[in-house]
Amino acid sequence: MPTITLIGYRGTGKTTVAALLAEALHSPWWDADVELETRLGCSIAALIGKQGEDLFRTEESATLATLLDRTPGVLATGGGVVIRPENRTAIAARGGLVVWLTATVEVVRRRLAVDPTTLSRRPALSGTDPLAEVAATMLKREPWYRATAAVAIDTSHTPLAEISRRILDRLGEWSVEKGKGACDDAV
Repeated sequence: MPTITLIGYRGTGKTTVAALLAEALHSPWWDADVELETRLGCSIAALIGKQGEDLFRTEESATLATLLDRTPGVLATGGGVVIRPENRTAIAARGGLVVWLTATVEVVRRRLAVDPTTLSRRPALSGTDPLAEVAATMLKREPWYRATAAVAIDTSHTPLAEISRRILDRLGEWSVEKGKGACDDAV
C-alpha cells in the first residue's frame, strides 16, 4: 500500500512531487500513467486513439489496483483516475495519505502548453485541443478529487519542493491521527 498517493488534474505537479517525496522518504515511487504505458507497450494517446477511452479507463483501473498492492512508497495517479467510483474507493481505502494537488485553470493551461509531451501523452478526451477542455474537465472532476483526498494543496505559485515539504509535514500529522506511530507503515 502506498504511503502517499497524489491525485489531481494533469499539469498540477503530481509526477515531480512524487519524485521529490520518494527521495525524501528514501522510498520507491510510481507514475501510474508510465506504468500503464509500459505494461501495454503504447502511449495513452495511442491506446485511446485505437481502442477508445472506455478501454483506457479499464486498463487504468487495473494498473491502479496493481500499484495499490505494492510496498510502501509514493504513487502519482493519472488525472482522470477519480472518474470511476471504484477507483475513488480503492484510493481512499488503500492509498495511504491521499493528497489532491490543485492549480488554477490558467496555470494548468500554461504548464500543458509548454510541456512537449502534452499532445503525444495527454490526449484531449473531448476530441478538442487539450488546452480547450481544461476548465470544464477540472470543474467536473473537482467533487471526486475532494471526496477522495485527505488534504488539498494548491501548486499554482509555490515551488514544488515546498509542496513536497508540506506533504511530508502532513504525513506525520496524518500518521498520528490514524493512530500510527511515526515509523509504523512509514517508509
